[in-house]
Amino acid sequence: MRLEHLLLGVLLMRPRTGYDLKRFMDLRGVFMRPRTQMSQVYRSLTQMAERGWVAFTVSHRPGAQDAKIFSATPSGQAEFMAWLESPYVPTVEPVNFEFRARLFFGSVLGYDSLIQLLDTEIDARQRQIAKYRFRDRTIDIDPGTPFDADLVAEIENFQHESGAAAMDAHVARTIELRELIRARRAASTTPA
Repeated sequence: MRLEHLLLGVLLMRPRTGYDLKRFMDLRGVFMRPRTQMSQVYRSLTQMAERGWVAFTVSHRPGAQDAKIFSATPSGQAEFMAWLESPYVPTVEPVNFEFRARLFFGSVLGYDSLIQLLDTEIDARQRQIAKYRFRDRTIDIDPGTPFDADLVAEIENFQHESGAAAMDAHVARTIELRELIRARRAASTTPA
């Protein structure tokens, strides 16, 4: 997932300045792509304008610097939708920024595609749990080293239990969200 895709999605919501985009990335976007710098936003906007994905108008501000207000073009919307509709491949990281981004913008996918995205995430996490939950977590430490084997095992166990609880909560909440979306889809197709 590239920064350009996130910026295009935000611009499809409404036109914004580069400063507005940076502020979005600092507040909401940080959960989809952490540590986005202002220079990265402006560099991406320049490249997206060169590709024809964004256009801008200049807003004249008396007594202040003029502002460029960027909006996504039809070509930019097509690029964004190509990314959003491309196959989602979960990773093993417990915090998957691409999943969060696709979910954030998922309302434009439609119910079936959004449910498919959730199914993919749920299936991947359940397989990950089955593979790693009960693995051998024995840590082989040579007695001659300065490591405290009991403390290392205690820390490993703490981290394992914390990760397992977080993964279980993520799966449960993702299933809950899928059911909410299924109910919403059913309600939207029910004749009045």
